[in-house]
Amino acid sequence: MVEQPLYTGKVVGSSPTGCTMEPTVIFEDDSIVVLNKPAGLQVIPDRHAERETVEGWLKNNYPQFFIVHRIDRETSGLLVVAKTEDAFTFLKEQFKSREVQKTYRAFVYGAFKDERGIVDKPIGSARGGLGPRSAKLPYGTTRDAVTVYRRIQNGEDFAYVEVFPKTGRTHQIRVHFAAIQHPIVADTMYAPGRTSLLGFERLALHALSLTFTHPKGKKVTFEAPLPPDFVAAERELREG
Repeated sequence: MVEQPLYTGKVVGSSPTGCTMEPTVIFEDDSIVVLNKPAGLQVIPDRHAERETVEGWLKNNYPQFFIVHRIDRETSGLLVVAKTEDAFTFLKEQFKSREVQKTYRAFVYGAFKDERGIVDKPIGSARGGLGPRSAKLPYGTTRDAVTVYRRIQNGEDFAYVEVFPKTGRTHQIRVHFAAIQHPIVADTMYAPGRTSLLGFERLALHALSLTFTHPKGKKVTFEAPLPPDFVAAERELREG
């Protein structure tokens, strides 16, 4: 296996915008910009017009950009943005053809008996239209979805896992772990009423790394450092 170059933690190109939440630029060249998005920052606007977005931040910092993919508002971590139409088309095709390797970290409710597992369950709407998704009782049209995971370590009533989604469905990781009775810690949509653990005040999901072919032809890997709440949860796990 060829070792890929890893870019991590290098802040370039960021500029003050007056926003209370801003992504960190991990890597940038004339084709792409790779961001580390904080939890709570939405990628594109929705019906909540008052919320700050990555799109708004990009408009303040770049004359032209193309959002290639999205992660949930309460998920932290990596987001790659194209700076040209050609780069956008090139990257979008890799996501569509499932060539991009995605790795997440998550804390989930309940301990795992097995070290590794695969969730292969189609996902559809939970009740028709927009909103929650479901892999247990999907409504209407469904789309295939596959999530691979490995247990890093069990806690008393939770597990720390590394997740490798092979498809890119809306809320896929959240829906799949809920379907196997291990919802993501502090997921108010798919684990409503559950007490949060490990001090998380948001969804315990972090988009850790992406590996893809750069528009100029080289395979690259980018990694987003774990945010403070994950670092604190890891420490609590180590200390028992």
